[in-house]
This record gives sequence, C-alpha cells and structure tokens, in this order.
Amino acid sequence: MAKTTPATLALTKAGVAFSLATYTYDPDAPRIGLQAAEAMGVSPDIVLKTLMALVDAKPVCVVLPSDREVSMKALAAAVGGKSAAMMKPADAERMTGYKIGGVSAFGQRKAVPTVFEQAALAHPEVFMNGGGRGVQVKLDPKAAVEALKATVAPICAV
Repeated sequence: MAKTTPATLALTKAGVAFSLATYTYDPDAPRIGLQAAEAMGVSPDIVLKTLMALVDAKPVCVVLPSDREVSMKALAAAVGGKSAAMMKPADAERMTGYKIGGVSAFGQRKAVPTVFEQAALAHPEVFMNGGGRGVQVKLDPKAAVEALKATVAPICAV
C-alpha cells in the first residue's frame, strides 16, 4: 500500500512508526469517522477524527474519537481561550491543504496548536487520518501527541 501524503511524509520525518490502512470513502456518509470505522471493521473509539476549530478567532486542530463530539467550552479552556467554534469547511481546507474527509493533524500547510482528547491515550494504537479520503494511519496515540506537540485534555462533550 504505497500511499504518500504530506501527513505520511511528516510522520516519517518525525520518526513516528505507523502503518497505512485504506478503506472505501463514502462522501455521502453523515459521519465520516464512523463510516471509516465501519469500513475498516474496527471500534469507532479507536478511529480518531480531526476537526479544525477557532478558539478566540485563532485556528486550532482537534483530535478526538469518531464516536464523540467536542465540547466547545472544554476546547476553549484547554488552550486558555474564552470561546470556540467550528471552522468553516472551506477555511479548513484552505488552511490545512487537505480536503474535508481527508484532513490530517499531520503535515498541514501551517502548524497550529493541536488538542488531543485525553481518553484516546488509553488505547495502545489508534487510527488517524493519513492525509487523504480513505487513508488512515495506525499508530501509538502517545507518539502522535509527541509528534504534534499536542495539548492533552478532556475535550469531549458528556
């Protein structure tokens, strides 16, 4: 499975061990992360979705399990901000260099602060977007946090 993306190049450059997993991407799926988990035959809590948000009008990358929702209040607090909102899809694509459904936390055009859901660290391996629709990287979540210099916090809505 030779699939090179800015994300896989960034992971390789950072020395992070990963393996590739691909699946048939469904552009009409109501929740892309859940569709990815189902297509790969794995639990949705180990397939992490990557979202782009704005905290006090500044971009932030958010990584959390695909079966959970982000708490905007918790996200803002995690980076010392007052308010958070989802970034518009067109803005997220322009900022990251990735298409919606293929946004990766790795290899974005411009590095932005990343917040990683604390509960995801309970798993020895997780899947994260590998920089393309239908492309996932399987890796140790602690290695992902280290490579991203991410803030780890409980950011999921209860």
